[in-house]
Parts: sequence; C-alpha cells; structure tokens
Amino acid sequence: MSVRVISKNEKLYRELIKQKLNIMKASLTLGKVSDFLGLGIFTTLKDLFTGKLEKEDFKDFLRKFIVPLASILLFFGLWHLGAKSLYNIEAEFKIEKALEDQGQAAADALKACIASGDSSCQPNTLPSPAQVWDSFQSLLRDHNSISADKAAFIQKTAALNEKRIAAGKAPIVYTGRPSFVDQIFRSLQTVFAGFFLALLIAVPLGVFIGLSPTLKSAFNWFIQIFKPVSPVVWYLLVFMIVKTVLIGSTEDSSFTISFISVGLCSMWATLVNTAMGVSSVDKDYINVAKVLKLGTFQKIFKVVLPSSLPLIFTGLKITLSVAWMVLIAIELLAQSPGLGLFVWEEFQNGANDSNAKIIVAMFAIGIIGFLLDRLMLSIQNWVSFDKQDAI
Repeated sequence: MSVRVISKNEKLYRELIKQKLNIMKASLTLGKVSDFLGLGIFTTLKDLFTGKLEKEDFKDFLRKFIVPLASILLFFGLWHLGAKSLYNIEAEFKIEKALEDQGQAAADALKACIASGDSSCQPNTLPSPAQVWDSFQSLLRDHNSISADKAAFIQKTAALNEKRIAAGKAPIVYTGRPSFVDQIFRSLQTVFAGFFLALLIAVPLGVFIGLSPTLKSAFNWFIQIFKPVSPVVWYLLVFMIVKTVLIGSTEDSSFTISFISVGLCSMWATLVNTAMGVSSVDKDYINVAKVLKLGTFQKIFKVVLPSSLPLIFTGLKITLSVAWMVLIAIELLAQSPGLGLFVWEEFQNGANDSNAKIIVAMFAIGIIGFLLDRLMLSIQNWVSFDKQDAI
C-alpha cells in the first residue's frame, strides 16, 4: 500500500483554490444577484425586515414597492367593478329580450337561471378576476390530465415502438391535443428559433453594412421598404416559398413557416442597430487595428463587435420583444400549435369560460414577454461594460 505525499506547492495550490471559492461565495450575495437580474426590490425588502433600511431609503422603498403594489390592487379592483357592471348590463338585456320575445314566464325563468349561476345561461362578457383564476386552475388540471394520458400512452406503446424501430419503421407517437402549458412551451420554441434566425441574418449583415458606406447605400432602400411590412404579409410570403420548397413532403411545415416568419418580421431592429453601432465605432480604434495589421475578421471580433455591443444588444432586446408580439398572429395564421392558436380556438369556441381562458393567455403572454426582456437585460449586463437598467 503506497502513501501519496502531498508536496508543498500542491498544498499552496489547494489553499489558493479554497480562498478563491470563499471569495466567490462571499461575493454571491442576494443584493448582487437581484441587481444583476434587475430585481433590486428584494434587497430593499431584506433590509426592511432585518431593520437595516435607512430613513432616507424609506421613500425609495415606498416608490419601488408600495406604489406598484397599490397600483396592482387598484387595477384588480377596477377590473372587478368593470366586469360586474358589464355582467349586469348583459344580464338585464337578456332578461328584457326574453320578456319581449317569449313573455313574463320565460323572463322569470331566465332571471332565476342567471341567479343560480348555471353556466348555460350566464352572460358571456368580460370575466372577473375570480373567473380568470378559476380558468387558470382549470387549465392546470387539464395539463396534468393530458400529461398523465401521454405518459400512459408512452408506457403502453414502449414495447411495440422498440419492435417497430428495430424493424426500421417509424414509432407510434402521441397525437392527442396539447395542453395550455404545452402550447406555451411550443410558442417559446418558435420564438427562440425565429430570434436566432434573426440574429444569424441581422448581425453579420449589419456588421458589413456598418463597415462599408457603399453597402449602406445599397441596402438602405431595402431596409426602409421591408422594415414596416406587416407580419401577415411576411407569413404569406414565407408560406409561398416553404410550400414550394417542401412540395411532396408529408411533414407538418407549420412550425417552419412560423419561425421563419417571426425571424423575418423581427430582425430589422437588430440589423439597423448593428449597422449603426459598427459605423459609430471610434476611428482611433480602427486606426490602431490598422497599425497592428489585424486582418478583417480579427478587426471585427477584437475591435468592432466589442465596441458596438451595447447598441447590438439594444437591437436584440427589441427584436425579441417584436418576435414575441408577432408570434401570436403568425401562429394563428399558420395554425401552428401555440398561444396564438389557443387564443383563436377559444374565441371560436364561444364557451362560457372561453373569455376567461383568453384573459389567462393574455397574462401569460405579458408575463413571458416581461421575463424575456429581463433575460436579455441580464445577458447584456453580463457581457457588456455599459450596464443600464431596462426601460
């Protein structure tokens, strides 16, 4: 049995590693993490509950926490009152209509039905916050049920699919309807695919346009004409091309059409900002690159891109926001699974809880859009020297 002797240098190395780890743990505080994510309010709350909040910071706390909380409560209060008012207006109209068309007995029966809460006769108008919350919970229960059915199907067909794959045949896949949560993830998949397509097109093209006044003149008309084109028109153009390219294919092309349309609709902010950032790089930096005899790609990656990074990231933030906005309309047109198709199907459905489910989808779209914006801000703070708060 051999005994390994630890050298003095190895001990010093281990001690150095331990010190670095301790420094990293000490620096990873709640304040730094929350500030990095743009959520500095959590640091303020921590100081409030631990008694460390200074008097001069109390007004700042009121402005950042109490006022937004009060505005949220006011919003839900006004929403509840508005929904109740609209409910009463439509209920009275339906009762008066029944009285006029069918008589007093029918009007009384309808009034009793509405008062009982029976879903078959309720006014179909703006839902209240409580109804939206109930629909949200219903959608979560539906997701759990669909997930259980999908897991049972996969388990049931596992042995058969192994035989089919061994025989060179395609496996049997689950074809049931997607849940609300599944459609959220499908929309995120589509928007990120479109975003990365926009990035791959806009950043390289913007760099070359920014470096060359000739290319800038050549592409200016193209950008000015196609930048304001509607998502519907981009969808139709992409549909024409993809339908022909994939002619004879049995695969569903709705996802391909959707993400290409999203990318083409949203890439313009990144293209313009990249070209602007590259063209405004300090000429002294370019001259230094010439003195150092850097090649074209070395100059781009070591001088141009780092200097124009703040403007590029501003463009990418706008691109991601635009991609998320146009996605809903494009999914609706392409009949591609996602939040856009979910909203359209619920609108067409016309069930009593359809309006509430549409409001749930609206909140999901807004919250996810906010989180995507914070994600881009966090990445910008991580890679850029110009650390600014999101607007």
